[in-house]
Amino acid sequence: MRFTKKDILDIQSLSKDEISMILDTAVGMKEISERPVKKVPTLRGKTIVMFFQEPSTRTKLSFELAAKRLSADTVSISKSTSSIVKGETLIDTAKNLEAMRPDVIVMRHSSSGAAYQVSKRVGCSVINAGDGTHAHPSQALLDMMSIREAKGKLEGLKVSIIGDISHSRVARSDIIGLTRMGARVSICAPDTMIPVGIENLGCRVEKTMESCVTDADVVMMLRIQKERMGNLLFPTEREYAGLYGLNNRRLGLAKDNVLVMHPGPMNRGVEISSEVADSGCSMILDQVTNGVALRMALFYLVAGGSRHADTD
Repeated sequence: MRFTKKDILDIQSLSKDEISMILDTAVGMKEISERPVKKVPTLRGKTIVMFFQEPSTRTKLSFELAAKRLSADTVSISKSTSSIVKGETLIDTAKNLEAMRPDVIVMRHSSSGAAYQVSKRVGCSVINAGDGTHAHPSQALLDMMSIREAKGKLEGLKVSIIGDISHSRVARSDIIGLTRMGARVSICAPDTMIPVGIENLGCRVEKTMESCVTDADVVMMLRIQKERMGNLLFPTEREYAGLYGLNNRRLGLAKDNVLVMHPGPMNRGVEISSEVADSGCSMILDQVTNGVALRMALFYLVAGGSRHADTD
């Protein structure tokens, strides 16, 4: 099978075979980060632009490390250092970037659909690093990689996702990806944080956190996204932690070998207790490690690596 996608914009547009191919490629890439010299020449001569218009620490650094470990040249621009602050439109900025002949643009934007709009107007590949509340495909793929690595499979697992579903592009991408790969996804949140019709993505909506966590193979907690809420959607953080926070007592309802995940950054003591976040069942830092390998795989596949696999 050859990977023919020009862009990685969401999980919805990836077939089950394409997701499996990305995860398999990422497993091979992971070994590179364990070497004394963490670099291969696979994408030497390629140029990757990091176009982040939202604050980001781990995602931006993860993409940059992934590009550098494949020997690509990287350039970073942010909203504050681009001509957008002078009134230039997003599309005009993208066309100017395209005129400088990059091979890949990695894009994060506060508006849902921004990466899709740019991808239609540039000839190079576009990877969506998160757009509004819509999609975060690389996070969902690294989550699937981490679960498959620990459990040996995705099909048949019960994955419970708890927290701010309404504002989470990670939750949407995870629900679509995990159900496509055969996992059973249950979600739980205050009613004010569950979008109408979310069950149409294939997940089950649980009324209580206890019922959502019971017999789970994986429990994924989501951050309370105060910056996207406007008015708070729950009375107090203390009440939220009491009803929807993950602690050892609630985790005891899940299967014995349950995995705990969180896309970060965490609000300790709100959606997750420190005793759980730092416990032996936590995969939170494994997710970060796998993020670099997964993003190396995305660069390799969209920037032509698979077309030169015989000579790399």
